[in-house]
Amino acid sequence: MTEINFVKIKQPTAVAVCSLVELDEEARQLLQDDTAPAQYLQQLIEKELYPDAVRFLAVALPKREAIWWACSCARLTLGESPSPVDVKAIEAAEAWVYKPTEENRQLTRPTAEATQFKTPAGWAAIAAFWSGGNISPAEGAVVPPAEELTGKAVIGAVMLAAVRSGADRIKANYRLFLKKGLHIANGGDGRAVQ
Repeated sequence: MTEINFVKIKQPTAVAVCSLVELDEEARQLLQDDTAPAQYLQQLIEKELYPDAVRFLAVALPKREAIWWACSCARLTLGESPSPVDVKAIEAAEAWVYKPTEENRQLTRPTAEATQFKTPAGWAAIAAFWSGGNISPAEGAVVPPAEELTGKAVIGAVMLAAVRSGADRIKANYRLFLKKGLHIANGGDGRAVQ
């Protein structure tokens, strides 16, 4: 793998990122105090620790970029006859990415709920909803989302997308999705990655 240089990830070390996410033991053993996020992610991918690489990247990316990554992966699972519910969820999440207003954020919750959180699209939409603001459904109550919620929803979207097309495609899906995520981390939009 070529050297990775992230422009979107601002944490100076992988340790700083890992404090935000749970990783498997093998992934934690690779962690060194001074390892840059790009080097650590490269090690995870080379060792085919794909779920850990997804977890790491989902919390390392800024929220907008992470949600865009989730949308990109979810879109690839729609198939030829996509569910209108999933299409609406992805479109709502993408609308928030394009224009992260409170109004657009609020529109993501009902579309996520309509998926019953059974699809990558639903998790991408709830990631956008959990990106900030008030997440309480109760009138007058103000409940800000926990900082880690967006990352957890992005993890759910990407991992669910990876397993959706069958066991024989999981590794290939993880590799493709991580390439997209790397492209986004490097300042791209992930669309050109095939």
